[in-house]
Amino acid sequence: MKKAIGIDIGGTKIAAGIITESGELLKREDVKSDPSDRENMFARVLEAVEQVLKKSSFSLADIEGIGVGVPGKVDRENGIAIFQNNLPWEQFPITARLREQFGLEQIQIDNDVYMAAFAEWKAAQVKRSETFVYVTISTGISCSIIQNGSFFRGAGFAGELGLIPVLSKTDNKGNKRLEKVAAGPAIEKLAEKELQVEQISTKEVFAGYAKGTCEYLPFIEEVTDNLAQGLYTISCLLDPHKMVFGGSVIVNNPFLLELLKEKLQSYQLPEQQHILGQMSISRLRQDNGVVGAGLRVFERL
Repeated sequence: MKKAIGIDIGGTKIAAGIITESGELLKREDVKSDPSDRENMFARVLEAVEQVLKKSSFSLADIEGIGVGVPGKVDRENGIAIFQNNLPWEQFPITARLREQFGLEQIQIDNDVYMAAFAEWKAAQVKRSETFVYVTISTGISCSIIQNGSFFRGAGFAGELGLIPVLSKTDNKGNKRLEKVAAGPAIEKLAEKELQVEQISTKEVFAGYAKGTCEYLPFIEEVTDNLAQGLYTISCLLDPHKMVFGGSVIVNNPFLLELLKEKLQSYQLPEQQHILGQMSISRLRQDNGVVGAGLRVFERL
């Protein structure tokens, strides 16, 4: 049974896992990120790999290669992390550095959302001829598209759903980018403003909504309407066969899916509504980035 190491790198934490060729996650370990500078951050990546090997029954000799999901823009061919909003890795040669450290030739890097999308595509068993979209709603909002068994990448920045402007009631000037009015931090800010509190978490916001507390209803209505506008853009441009949602905001609050379907249906023509029955929440949850990164060692897209 072939095995690989998958690494999912974020500004808050780094997850490393040992993945089989069939996509089974054998072991996972998380370490805290250190974005204070590029070398400190890389040291934490090495620590994550060392920890997952140490706490499993495997050694580097058992590993075929390493897959790495990195936020932002990456140069896959040359193994360089080009730009990130939350990491100090501008033009960082991560592939060369990992090869130097571990001596493994087979190292694949890609954007972290693309890695997660690959795991979800494999798990969903989508036909290669069909269009598949993975949408993540978390600290940010983004999506990845797989068509005919390959990623749609555009010039390298395709899938940035969070940058699409939507008509939002929370913006006096009219349009705002979706991420600024519907991602986790935006939900917290909106709730703090509407409830007139200094600090509130997304977990508390959705717990209040789930209990039926009336103060929470208007801004959850606003957030879901903003998200539905973004999803309708996908529906119109791509008319996908299947759509899977990940990210902490929706994975931890699965009732959001039905709210989004209702909102989306109000925008759609009858010919577009086939997607409503093909929308689901990730079964891999927070493991999809690690699993996808590991699987990419065995299959490139």
